[in-house]
Amino acid sequence: MNTSLKSYTLHNFRTIPQISSLSKELIENIEIVGRVLPFKTNNYVVEELIDWSNVETDPIFILNFPQKEMLDKKYYTLIKKLLDENASKEVIDEYVKKIRLSLNPNPAGQEHNVPYLGEIKLKGIQHKYPETVLFFPSQGQTCHAYCTFCFRWPQFSGMSGLKFAMKEGALLLKYLRLHKEVTDILFTGGDPMVMSASTLEAYIKPLLEPEFEHIRSIRIGTKSLAYWPYRYLIDKDSDDIIKLFELVNKSGKNLSIQAHFNHPRELSTHAVKEAIARIRKTGAQIRTQSPLLKHINDKAELWSQMWRKQVDLGCVPYYMFIARDTGAKRYFEIPLERCWQIFRQAYSQVSGLCRTVRGPSMSDVAGKIQVLGVQEIKGDKVFVLRFIQGRNPKWVHIPFFAEYNPKATWMDELNPAFGEDKFFFEEKPSKLKTTKPFPFE
Repeated sequence: MNTSLKSYTLHNFRTIPQISSLSKELIENIEIVGRVLPFKTNNYVVEELIDWSNVETDPIFILNFPQKEMLDKKYYTLIKKLLDENASKEVIDEYVKKIRLSLNPNPAGQEHNVPYLGEIKLKGIQHKYPETVLFFPSQGQTCHAYCTFCFRWPQFSGMSGLKFAMKEGALLLKYLRLHKEVTDILFTGGDPMVMSASTLEAYIKPLLEPEFEHIRSIRIGTKSLAYWPYRYLIDKDSDDIIKLFELVNKSGKNLSIQAHFNHPRELSTHAVKEAIARIRKTGAQIRTQSPLLKHINDKAELWSQMWRKQVDLGCVPYYMFIARDTGAKRYFEIPLERCWQIFRQAYSQVSGLCRTVRGPSMSDVAGKIQVLGVQEIKGDKVFVLRFIQGRNPKWVHIPFFAEYNPKATWMDELNPAFGEDKFFFEEKPSKLKTTKPFPFE
């Protein structure tokens, strides 16, 4: 394994030695779908995580390399036709843009979470819940490798008008001075851990000053432990990253690494185990999360295995999410009832130390909505739901009910139960979502 990071994108993926073993059809699929959905992987993923003897069903290959079925058939056919006809880059880009805009690029009303500072719209901040602010440092708006299910794919697909990013740390600090209700700040992206240690320190160190005593927890959302654990081991500034983590903990604040692990194999290498151990020695916590994904981890035994491995390594299982309604969701989506069954089966197979995990949870416009189960109440089969977190804190942990819909994969496909015309948190009657038309018809 070459421990210097080497990235592969649509422009150079054919130089991956193992690609020569793929069929012509698989290579074509990558080139066509990769025009619409962002594609990037690296040598660690390629050499240590993917089973190249079984790529057509290998979860890590599917997690990194675009598959034909991730695009609607008519979109795939259109892009293939344009490429076969040697259409100009400008023409292809225009159609790609229209397709991307039809894929719900900013799900769950993220644009409504962007606050103002006076008349300045803070495009690099989201403030959905009173106590938590999300910050998108502009230098962290890429990743070591891209997940094909990613709900923030517009961040790195050239859709600048839909991108959340901000370089001005001073504006973040000014905003936090005015919002003493904020206790937690989450650095997100992209992936903040692609930034240099010095850049990350420039954002974090001011938060350790006495004037920000109300900020009790600093979180970093990252896939780096799964995709590039050498970030904490032998990168040129790995030691500086570790020193920064130690500094945060010595300041008395909690540092939590929100680590994304989608499959047990990502926890299996010597490098990831060593990186986890080194981070934990700084006093930082590592909390783990992942969406539930068809083709990747849609078996209860995989989740119970993953949670047990995480606890063995000193991590805290945190969230099982339901795949957001964006991008390639139709390829990955699982009916809500099945999500609940997988969670329940996995949860029942582990000890209490693993049961810190919460889910299955939808990050909806209104908040994080947990599917508690399916029950029959007075002859009506219903979904039982509740808010883990809500745009309005008063909604949290109030059970509510939706009509049973065996095909539903997201909240906007559910109607209120028992003849109600709206859910208790809605101002207007509920409406089922309608299928978006093909943008070129």
